[in-house]
Amino acid sequence: MPTALRERPKPFLLPEYCKGCGRCIDSCAKHCIERGSEIDPLTGLVPVTLNLDACNGCGLCMDACPEPYGLRPSEEGAGAGFELQDPAKLFGDRPAIRPRPAAIPPEAIPLPPVSPLVLKGNYASAIGALLAGCRHVFGYPITPSTEGAELMAKLMPKLDGVFLQAVSEVATVNMMYGCGGAGLPCMTFTSSPGFSLMLEGISYMIGSEVPGVFVNVMRGGPGLGNIAPEQADVKLACRGLGHGNTHAIVLAPSTPQEMLDLTRLAFELAFRYRNPVVVVADGYLGQMTGKVALPSTMTRPGLPDWAVFGDGAHRGNLVSSIFLDEKDLEAHNARLNEKYRLMESEQRADLFACGDASTLVIAFGTPARMAKGAVEALRGEGLSVGLFRPLTLWPFPIASLRALLPNVKRILVVEASNGQLEDELRLALSKAGLAAPPIDAVRHFGGVLPQSKEIAAAVRSHAEVAA
Repeated sequence: MPTALRERPKPFLLPEYCKGCGRCIDSCAKHCIERGSEIDPLTGLVPVTLNLDACNGCGLCMDACPEPYGLRPSEEGAGAGFELQDPAKLFGDRPAIRPRPAAIPPEAIPLPPVSPLVLKGNYASAIGALLAGCRHVFGYPITPSTEGAELMAKLMPKLDGVFLQAVSEVATVNMMYGCGGAGLPCMTFTSSPGFSLMLEGISYMIGSEVPGVFVNVMRGGPGLGNIAPEQADVKLACRGLGHGNTHAIVLAPSTPQEMLDLTRLAFELAFRYRNPVVVVADGYLGQMTGKVALPSTMTRPGLPDWAVFGDGAHRGNLVSSIFLDEKDLEAHNARLNEKYRLMESEQRADLFACGDASTLVIAFGTPARMAKGAVEALRGEGLSVGLFRPLTLWPFPIASLRALLPNVKRILVVEASNGQLEDELRLALSKAGLAAPPIDAVRHFGGVLPQSKEIAAAVRSHAEVAA
């Protein structure tokens, strides 16, 4: 006997997965689907409604649904055994339209010699980004970083670039996610409250391995605080980049020249490791004016092979931080941990008069400039004092410090925060298994910076006690 024809399944709606986009409505030739009128309490969205009296089970609505679980065949969806599945595995391996294209490497372009410029720190950072090949800048105005964004807003249209003022810092970081995911260098200028709002998006970028540069010109807090300089975002940049297992290289300039140089370096590192990079400066450094020499080359960016660029050649690529299976997410985190281990090789420090130093002053940013003045004065008095200036707060440059410790009898940490730099120092010493000499501190908060005289006085008081 001939086998009976099996009736084609009609669609079944799971309202919690319907966002009411209406694609199914357009696809239905029988007009069985209408826009809904009631908000789903689980999602806050308005799902469509089904009237299947005239449905012939053609399945076009299910093909049109962009959500894997929104419209399902009734035999699968109506049963109590429906189980959420990983989208990456639901439809099997992604078909490769063509082999992944070869990466286009960046290119160094010679620059003609020019006289040094006199720039404030924010401008120097912006020019460093331009020289690194950045032509996409997203941001939201916030003092004391706004001048960087203002300069980019003036220059980008003239360079066939894009400056987009977002509606908020949350929108900014998500724009960077999309731009970085396309393999394009992008950045933002922000300050402490804005950086806090970006942390969730930074975690998504780290999880998806998307590069981007964040210049955080720190100001006083907590809360709204004020617009004066502070260094109290070290814990966020080094230990709190959003939820989950996150790390990023944190660069710490102290002069307008370093604002240019380290911002330029930040783009190189961001693409080397497929990871955000943070440049931290205090409010004084963002506003401070200094002599800046331009490099001999600038960079024409390439295009990495992993980019989701929007063309056919890159269509098989995927940028995502979603791993619903626990073992898959653990494996992803293990791979991130290996990358973090490689990133720890990027330790950088600047040493001033440290060769024979028995007292070591550790500082970064504008307080490091105050500390350098104190060290120069103390050297004139015959005291063996040196300045250790970390250029990377994470990874902390413990390798450079290790070589100095045999001669060091005391460390003085100078910072505009309540021990956040000292915490990074102590943690790095502990992880390296190094015994620390006595550690003292000069600290100020809320926009007050340590001064050279009090730094020198703190060193002298300990020298007198030792004598």
